[in-house]
Amino acid sequence: MSNGKGGNSRKNRRFSGRKEEPPKPSKKPADSILPDPKFEVNRETSHERPRWIAPIMPNNPITNPECPWCGKPIKDITTAISDKDSGSPVHFDCVLNRLSETEHLESNDSICYIGGGRFGIIHYNNPPDMRDFTLKKILEWENKEKDYEWRKPICEYFSLT
Repeated sequence: MSNGKGGNSRKNRRFSGRKEEPPKPSKKPADSILPDPKFEVNRETSHERPRWIAPIMPNNPITNPECPWCGKPIKDITTAISDKDSGSPVHFDCVLNRLSETEHLESNDSICYIGGGRFGIIHYNNPPDMRDFTLKKILEWENKEKDYEWRKPICEYFSLT
């Protein structure tokens, strides 16, 4: 009998002391190795799924270039952003630091990435509540129409399938 605190009640069976018996042999004759005909698959109406073929890895290696602004290597090239003037990859944090130096920020303002190569100056109306904000200014950083050469090997690795 259970008091309701034991969890799964199916586990509370009495142990009979008997060992489990080995499975009984099948009553099928040994010469019948064919599958049961009622489970046969109709080969005329069914089709086989195509086999999965592993994608071929590209030959272009992903490099770790140096950031022209700070001189340190860019370890994770997928987080890099293009330099506004030269188009070469720079650290995302270097761009944030440069923008925070050049833009005048008031209290409760911050700079954040809003997507598509753009940054924004955001004003938090109530700083503890990060959901209540207004976008004061949009800063276009990357040109959307331009394809940057340093991103092509990265796209090959992330667009395999």
